[in-house]
Amino acid sequence: MKQKIKPTIWLFDLDNTLHNASAAVFPSIANNMTRYMTQVLAAANHPSDIDTVNQLRVDYLKRYGATLKGMVIHHGVDETDFLREAHQFEHLPDLLRRERGLSKILALLPGQKILFTNAPQEYSKQTIRYFNLHRHFSDHISIEAMHVHGKSHPKPSKPYLRKLLAQHAWSPQQCILVEDSVANLVAAKQIGLRTVLVTGHGQHVQQKSISASADIKVKSVFELPHRLRQLGFS
Repeated sequence: MKQKIKPTIWLFDLDNTLHNASAAVFPSIANNMTRYMTQVLAAANHPSDIDTVNQLRVDYLKRYGATLKGMVIHHGVDETDFLREAHQFEHLPDLLRRERGLSKILALLPGQKILFTNAPQEYSKQTIRYFNLHRHFSDHISIEAMHVHGKSHPKPSKPYLRKLLAQHAWSPQQCILVEDSVANLVAAKQIGLRTVLVTGHGQHVQQKSISASADIKVKSVFELPHRLRQLGFS
């Protein structure tokens, strides 16, 4: 009996991978986070000047993969409150930059596609619906779901990646992570996933080393159908 070939699982990041979040979304989120963090720090009599708060926001992002996790660990904030405050937009569509033809590109990629994002569910759901990409994704894994033993484990958490693989009986070699974050790709590569680094929209955290993090590097996901052979497709 022939062994059944397992389908490829594409794990797609959202911001700066499927759309240009640096143009308007990230600045808006950064302002929201800074305002909320200032209130939290001031209430606890911690230094809360703008430079201190901005430095802390970026430091937690670099250290934990999400500012949220640092605020939960070090300041005891409520996860739901933080995500709600950070992603309050007067009119989200005004901040989104549509790229025509992206839906056709996703349709050309063989296998199952899953949205895998450190963004909260409501924001990421609204975003992919605005871009009319939701029909391509069989599942949607947002930061609220990324927990291990009851604790928050956003990307680049290797424990959560291992948990995800075990839950679905996926092998690492079966999966391809498509990301703009080098740190997230490094963690996935160490576990055995295939990896794609997307560079065209810039990165919200400067990351210098890309060694051993990506099987291929592309400026845009629009390149993926032409690079499948490099990812092991015949």
